[in-house]
Amino acid sequence: MTLLQQIKADWSNHGKDWTRPGFRALAFYRFGVWRMKIRHKLLRAPFSMLYRSLYRRARNLYGIEVPYSASLGSDVIIEHQSGIVIHGNSRIGNACIIRQGVTLGNRYMDRPLEAPELGNNVNVGAGAKILGKVKIGDNAVIAANAVVLQDVPAFHLAAGIPAKIKPLKSSVLGSNHDG
Repeated sequence: MTLLQQIKADWSNHGKDWTRPGFRALAFYRFGVWRMKIRHKLLRAPFSMLYRSLYRRARNLYGIEVPYSASLGSDVIIEHQSGIVIHGNSRIGNACIIRQGVTLGNRYMDRPLEAPELGNNVNVGAGAKILGKVKIGDNAVIAANAVVLQDVPAFHLAAGIPAKIKPLKSSVLGSNHDG
């Protein structure tokens, strides 16, 4: 998928509202990934300067940190702004929803490169913290304010501090995009 196709899909997923901070942060992220495909450093330099400016704008104005080194799938939705930090080594699958106050980060200072990995269709509640080399399975739900320190299997719910893992009830399952 080209850069413009990715940005158009993100725009559509964010209600076709280009003013939404989540859309803007994703567009800046996608631009940052695209500029790294320019092999020659001298040709890439002006794009890198622009990317750094856009990244800082998303971080400082909207409170959303999504570095280009993270790996985001398609149809990711950042629903609300403020306090969203995504580790540079994090991997986020397709059709995930991330809400305000979410942190995907490392757990130990002596292991700075360890970061969470989210499967497809993961729904992350407001204020959730997913820390360390943790794998979240497809269609999992991370409850609001949960602190996840262990793997969460597919179709499971993680809730609490520290998070306890429970199978999802069939009434909870469905499309993440239903609201």
